[in-house]
Amino acid sequence: MTQDQAADQAGDQGAPDQTVGRPDADVEAREVAGEQAFVDRVSDQLVVSTQRAQRLATEGYNRGKLGHEGGLVERDAMVFQAAKRIAQLDAAHEGLVFGRLDLTSDRDPQPRYIGRIGLRDENHDMLLVDWRAPAAAVFYQATAATPQGVVRRRVLRSTGRTVLGVEDELLDAEAQAAEEESGRELPIVGEGALMAQLSRARDRSMHSIVATIQAEQDEAIRAPAKGVVTISGGPGTGKTVVALHRAAYLLYNDRRRFESGGVLVIGPSGVFMRYIERVLPSLGETAVALRSLGEVVDGVRASRHDEPAVADIKGSERMAEVVRRLARQQAPGSPNEFSLFWRDNRLTLDAGSLGKVRRQLMSQGLRNRQLSRVPRALLDVLWRQVRSERGRDLGRDYFDDDLLSTSAFVDFAAAWWPPLAAIEVFEWLRDPDLLGRIANGLLDAEEQRLLLKSWGNGPVDPRTGAGLSIADVPLVDELRYALGDVPAATESDTQLDDVLGVDQGGVDIHELTTASDREYAPRGRSWAPPTHRIEDDPYAHVLVDEAQDLTPMQWRMVGRRGRTASWTIVGDPAQSSWPVPAEADAARAAALEKKTVHSFHLSTNYRNSAEIYAYAAAYAERVGLDADLPDAVRRTGTAPVEVDGVPDDALEQTVRAEVDRIAASVGGTVGIVVPAARRSEVNSWLARWEERAGDAPSAAASVDSTQPPSGTDRVVVLTGLDTKGLEFDGIVVVRPQEIEDESLTGRATLYVVLTRATQLLSCVG
Repeated sequence: MTQDQAADQAGDQGAPDQTVGRPDADVEAREVAGEQAFVDRVSDQLVVSTQRAQRLATEGYNRGKLGHEGGLVERDAMVFQAAKRIAQLDAAHEGLVFGRLDLTSDRDPQPRYIGRIGLRDENHDMLLVDWRAPAAAVFYQATAATPQGVVRRRVLRSTGRTVLGVEDELLDAEAQAAEEESGRELPIVGEGALMAQLSRARDRSMHSIVATIQAEQDEAIRAPAKGVVTISGGPGTGKTVVALHRAAYLLYNDRRRFESGGVLVIGPSGVFMRYIERVLPSLGETAVALRSLGEVVDGVRASRHDEPAVADIKGSERMAEVVRRLARQQAPGSPNEFSLFWRDNRLTLDAGSLGKVRRQLMSQGLRNRQLSRVPRALLDVLWRQVRSERGRDLGRDYFDDDLLSTSAFVDFAAAWWPPLAAIEVFEWLRDPDLLGRIANGLLDAEEQRLLLKSWGNGPVDPRTGAGLSIADVPLVDELRYALGDVPAATESDTQLDDVLGVDQGGVDIHELTTASDREYAPRGRSWAPPTHRIEDDPYAHVLVDEAQDLTPMQWRMVGRRGRTASWTIVGDPAQSSWPVPAEADAARAAALEKKTVHSFHLSTNYRNSAEIYAYAAAYAERVGLDADLPDAVRRTGTAPVEVDGVPDDALEQTVRAEVDRIAASVGGTVGIVVPAARRSEVNSWLARWEERAGDAPSAAASVDSTQPPSGTDRVVVLTGLDTKGLEFDGIVVVRPQEIEDESLTGRATLYVVLTRATQLLSCVG
């Protein structure tokens, strides 16, 4: 949008024309200098506050040297609080002061400065208002129609301690005139913060928009903390960044609850999580867990995507029953009979009697939680077979002690009912016969074949989960909860420690037989090593981005972590990559457990130029997507480019030319989006460009030196699914028809791809 167009739009909304009476360069320089003096003052105070926090930490350590328990408690509390404050202060340097409010004199004659954190001066007077504080809400909520006492709203653009410029919005022209009559000068500088933010170049990280949050976004950020807040809207409406600002706001507003309980932020991919990871620290928040869908389970990091047909099977609700059946199977290779001669009696455990014991144990709860009952259940069956007077006279207690001291029985019990980790059991699915048994009536032969093929690339690392795909992770999590946790061993020196493999992280029979009914360990209690313990304490708040893509199995996984939590759910159904929305909706409803829902809809596309979004919207309508079509507020005058009919032998050259052209015109990142089957091929092109040119694309060298570095470090190759939640200055889409054809939801994926560019878009078909 040009300056004149912005003024016209403001005029349509009843706002005064800010192009009239613009101050000259001297006035702007004077205003910037005045703000620089204030930023210097605040920055100096930040140093003082940091030093004060460091002194508090030192004092805390010294308290710990007192040699008594009270000193240690004081030390821990003081050091913890000091460390938190130091982290907040260290994270605040980027754009520490970003906003200023000038209210009418009767409301507040002094300017109110807004920043990433709150600061007081040496007299304990408020120097800087935290953006999350109630006093800062008007910064986002005031409009020309309802100025709420605000005459001028100013955004400061800074790098470090240096103020680069200011952008003003005049919200109440009559109030400005009255203030100037009383001798208070309030000049209006710049063309408005929002348009300036929209024009900035993108690099490979999402930046906070805390200075340019709009009123409809602010309502979602400050929504009630309880229940579920859903944030919907079409592409580019700021759903993700609004949700992240909401997380920071909740932490600020009720720190004890959300910091102690934890805030979990879940995104679609590792690429996306790296993209957003700077946002919350820049808002002063570091106590948040950022995890992609492949990292939700503790200790597991999966980044590999399955083929769409395979991912659809693994994500289906049917897999929950497959996993339940799997968890009840006998461990492959475990013995199915036992025989022992004891005091003139032949004692036998055959397949039939063992089957009855297995069913009895399984009926009492989760498999691993029955470990304490296994010896007693087996001994019950064997004792009933003792018929001789010699054996009976010795009594049951003697019998139990004698057999529990017999290596043959101990070895059998350990092998027949071993403690099982989820990944270990998951590996059983590689057996076609076993998969056929447990999937009978749930998965057809072709679906089973596809699953076996996907699991045929080698074993999974039992400690890290290396080798799992993203769609496998919910299955492993389902198994963890179907199997139950494995309590850790105690320091018993009895021979019984060997029964269930204590030396391999198993359990102590004596300890279990006296505590067989205890509940799961609460978070942080070390009853078992990480590979066996279930961390099933829920978080205090769960934020799910790109929620429309979650499969039913992923909703089950995420729901376990938010049973007592409040939620923020972000998504756009038209961008969904899951082919059965009704199934996912049912799983989502189960995860939320009838919590109260507060819904917010964002209607303005701030990301794309109007030309790019018109192109994407036309595609959505042409292919029949029920898309939410927000209004794009910015025009560049440059329409997307289509290069059709390119033969394969000319594809690399054509794509390179388009990347060169775009990189020469924009200052930020350029994405090459390809069908999944072509990713390796196009990555090899990129490597070849680097070898030939040293720094490609060469045309990017003309970009302003203040922008992100030129060359291939600005270019990234992604599949359509990888682009979820991301944005780039320019996009080159390679073979869009192949992206559309590669899955049942390929049309939605291509629509997402077409909405990732902020300035330039090219499609090479």
